[in-house]
Amino acid sequence: MATIRDLKKDINHVLGEIIEMTLDWEKANPDADKKPSAAIVDEAITAYDTFSAKIYQKDIENKKAHFRAIQDELAEKGNALIEKLNAL
Repeated sequence: MATIRDLKKDINHVLGEIIEMTLDWEKANPDADKKPSAAIVDEAITAYDTFSAKIYQKDIENKKAHFRAIQDELAEKGNALIEKLNAL
């Protein structure tokens, strides 16, 4: 398993890239409605906060399984947000 530091970097990278791609889409489509893209950014920020809380959770028995679950959930959430962005 990767270190907690690597997991935090992965979370920052994945969600940061999604936010950046969303903002790039807004710049490329200035006449489009911004509410759906703003919702994607808000969802990414909320996901970041949720993942951060899960990383620092103290009452876990199996840390390896817990962090693996966070990695899997990050992949699912990232794919879902990218699908929403592609649907714009």
